[in-house]
Amino acid sequence: MGNHTTPMKRKKEILNIETLEMFERLINRDSKPYALDMLVMPGTLEDKHKNCETIPALRKQFNLIYLLLEGEHDVKLGADHLQLSPNDLVIVPENMLYASDHLKNCKGFCIHFKPEFLKPQLTRPITEEFPFFHFDAPHIINLNNNESEIIQGAFKNILEEYDRPSPEKDFLLCNLILILLLRVREIYRTRVKELKKNINRHEQLANSFKLLVEKHFIESRTVSEYADMLHISPKHLSEVVSEAFGRSPLQIILDILLLEAKVQLKATDKSVSEIAYYLKFDDQPHFTNFIKKRTGFSPQELRKKL
Repeated sequence: MGNHTTPMKRKKEILNIETLEMFERLINRDSKPYALDMLVMPGTLEDKHKNCETIPALRKQFNLIYLLLEGEHDVKLGADHLQLSPNDLVIVPENMLYASDHLKNCKGFCIHFKPEFLKPQLTRPITEEFPFFHFDAPHIINLNNNESEIIQGAFKNILEEYDRPSPEKDFLLCNLILILLLRVREIYRTRVKELKKNINRHEQLANSFKLLVEKHFIESRTVSEYADMLHISPKHLSEVVSEAFGRSPLQIILDILLLEAKVQLKATDKSVSEIAYYLKFDDQPHFTNFIKKRTGFSPQELRKKL
């Protein structure tokens, strides 16, 4: 507990937060001492967000589920940037690029946990048991009031057990988290069926494009490259994506590139030229021009502001 050096890979590719203790200290600005090997951390959004108004672009080596009941909360998940609504349930799988630019008066529940905490009770990998932890699954579902009450109840049971001293605490928590995940899966299955039934060919194409961008944005920057991958014309791709997301395909590619550049500038000690090379810009001036055009700052200035 307390004054240990916490493993956090700051010097490598991205801000990659390995421990829940570091997340609490760095992002939620909670100075309470936590165990370094902590595997689970439930809480309320009003408590977790009391000291933070934004969440910097990062990847976490643990899963996050939260339910927003009220307040202002935007979220960046991979290539998506969305404003959340009351009763939105958000699932952020480990290692997914995640950020928030605006948090205000949020109320709700959340839980971070490492998959190994559930291992005693799982016979298959967590992504097989609970498909909503797949990278390409829908990650935000809006609950009706009845569903929200059920999920709130599952969160409250976890919080009560977490705060209660008991020799059986870990075993009980493991099972209560599984109950939460089963409740989410129960709602998720019917919702995803509805989503799939209602989605048309254009929306499927737009979503396929977005997933391809999340995987290939460093090496593939042109709309025509993605059009080739999807076996359609660049013009058709532009029309479909602009209609679905209100942003052009190129804008989506450049938005996620900028997000990754911010991660590199904030969380690594790489020089600007090393970041330009990593992100496959022709040279440092091209990278500097890209950052300046989109933020108004040079990479060095932006690094100080992040």
